[in-house]
Amino acid sequence: MPKNSKVTQREHSNEHVTESVADLLALEEPLDYKSSIMNVGGAAGGPALKSKGPDDTPDDSDGRPAWNSKLQYILAQVGFSVGLGNVWRFPYLCQKNGGGAYLVPYFILLLLIGIPLFFLELAVGQRIRRGSIGVWNYVCPRLGGIGFSSLMVCGFVGLYYNVIIGWSIFYFFQSFQYPLPWSDCPIRKNGTQAIMEPECEKSSATTYFWYRETLNITSTIADSGGLNWRMTLSLLAAWLIVCMAVIKGIQSSGKVMYFSSLFPYVVLFCFLVRGLLLKGAVDGIAHMFTPKLEKMLEPQVWREAATQVFFALGLGFGGVIAFSSYNKRDNNCHFDAALVSVINFITSVLATLVVFAVLGFKANIMNEKCVVENAERILGYLNSNVLSRDLIPPHVNFSHLTSSDYAEMYGVIKTVKEDSFARLGLEPCLLEDELNKAVQGTGLAFIAFTEAMTHFPASPFWSVMFFFMLINLGLGSMIGTMEGITTPVLDTFKIRKEIFTVCCCIVAFLFGLLFVQRSGNYFVTMFDDYSAGLPLTIVVILENVSVAWIYGTKRFMQDLEDMLGFRPYRFYFYMWKYVSPLCLIVLIAATVIEMAVSPPGYNAWVQDLAEERFQSYPPWALGMCFALIIVAMLPLPIVFIVRQFNLLSDGSNKLSVSYRKGCMMKDMSNLEEHDETRFILSKNPSETPSPMPTHRAYLGPGGPSPQEHSTPNSRYGTGLLMPTTPESEL
Repeated sequence: MPKNSKVTQREHSNEHVTESVADLLALEEPLDYKSSIMNVGGAAGGPALKSKGPDDTPDDSDGRPAWNSKLQYILAQVGFSVGLGNVWRFPYLCQKNGGGAYLVPYFILLLLIGIPLFFLELAVGQRIRRGSIGVWNYVCPRLGGIGFSSLMVCGFVGLYYNVIIGWSIFYFFQSFQYPLPWSDCPIRKNGTQAIMEPECEKSSATTYFWYRETLNITSTIADSGGLNWRMTLSLLAAWLIVCMAVIKGIQSSGKVMYFSSLFPYVVLFCFLVRGLLLKGAVDGIAHMFTPKLEKMLEPQVWREAATQVFFALGLGFGGVIAFSSYNKRDNNCHFDAALVSVINFITSVLATLVVFAVLGFKANIMNEKCVVENAERILGYLNSNVLSRDLIPPHVNFSHLTSSDYAEMYGVIKTVKEDSFARLGLEPCLLEDELNKAVQGTGLAFIAFTEAMTHFPASPFWSVMFFFMLINLGLGSMIGTMEGITTPVLDTFKIRKEIFTVCCCIVAFLFGLLFVQRSGNYFVTMFDDYSAGLPLTIVVILENVSVAWIYGTKRFMQDLEDMLGFRPYRFYFYMWKYVSPLCLIVLIAATVIEMAVSPPGYNAWVQDLAEERFQSYPPWALGMCFALIIVAMLPLPIVFIVRQFNLLSDGSNKLSVSYRKGCMMKDMSNLEEHDETRFILSKNPSETPSPMPTHRAYLGPGGPSPQEHSTPNSRYGTGLLMPTTPESEL
């Protein structure tokens, strides 16, 4: 017994010591949860009834749903972590930050930040069996705002993320045409003359279709332009799909994951095989894997790699914790963390191979087009005697001009006509320049990739497959995001799942109308830049600190050993306690510096020029940017102040016995000292407290001795919540 306990003080001192519920219960012998009267369906000391439903686990005495199979759970985690960012963000970062050299810092940071923190979230969710609000309320009540901030970020991200799914739905249905509607510029009739649309002629057919036909975008964020009815219907369809997928919780979303998680891999492999057969695909892949090692010395590369690792695994959103909370308590979450992280990394590399193969093909097409256009310009100069035919090498054949022939001819003309060369308007037409044009996000998916697909044989088929893949990638991430919202709320407030889910979808659709105005794309950019980045990084570092420094890394490692049956590698101890927090602090500092240095603004589409121009946010929009950050982080100080000054009970002194199906519940909360003593000493068996208090450590079969599990009350830096502890104790 600890020397400073109140019972020890009473034995060695004449002073009166007031005993609390926690002090008295700490003296009881540990009870095996299988023989406890808390085990629903079995009497004290007798065997419990076996679970009857496919969604119940043996140790799930609170009636919490469970995954039908381990495969379903893994697919759900993979579907949540593997999203649109793997397809259009990771390849861009590879292209921008040194090609194959970028994979080195990414993989290092995946080991230092990604896998340890992913394992941490899986472990606390599985151990405590609650959503993000319940988990962090129990681990450290004063930092209970972590769960609420996580929920706020999920809400912000879900609002605009589903808009992207809506765009994909629109393109999906537009793909059932031949030729594809974005393959050629529209023709406008001016009297008897037919002229090409000027905005399309100045840009390209795919760019015009995206900005004018799809978004019908305005030139500034201040000009809303009214609702775009086609995008509004697409957003409504997206929310209907998401609502149907999550309305029954994991019972419905788990089944959806079988398709939405596996289908994108089928499409990626099909695109990879098709892409490798295209002319120029090898050039694109070689460009990707050619390492620019000097880039590894730039801090910006490491910052962007850390950010990508951070968001690729879905850390801090609450979806990881929500999914793992439906696991069996002895599930090997260490293996799950490593498996999902590796799958995520391999998927990113696979998507990058596909993107660079297709972009290599597109670069060759654009390079050949450049050669033809400039060759015609040279022929014009030759016919008008601006250039002498002596400048053209004798082996050059204009009817079968190759890129190397043009490069040789270009070099000769540039050398001889050095003074007047600029007036000729000739372009070098280098393949490397085309491959270096970095495109990310919507520019990659809805412009660059769609343009490449117009040159595919059977292009509508590939377009349908591509956008159906984007829909499924987005749906998997949205299901995880919605679970990050619904699970903690349903755990805390015990309301009907179906009603709450439908209400969430309706409210989200109404707020989402902001993004389907003609200026909606600018708000998508704003939310993407400001609503998640900094708040989510702060959420994750507080998660790390609350477990590693407040709860205690050694205690957490012991809990993992009890839960998993083996002690995790010592590597995780040092990562959680020192390395990961340090990396996250550096990342937060770099993010703040980046926000301070970079002027806040957006790329506006100027219709008259048919190109993007950077514009600064007006004052009201700038205020909106900072409001997103403040609102997302506001629960952190509010909950801390409320709990610090006891303005609101954290519920840690509640004793509750919860029976399955809600047939019976006993609660005693906010007990006074004399009430506690009367409650403990009561002769009425019906008033006996739970034999398995929330602060007691789990003592499963083959567990260590009771002395190794003496754990204080959670309010003072506590043990983890037991699987059988209902949310009311939070």
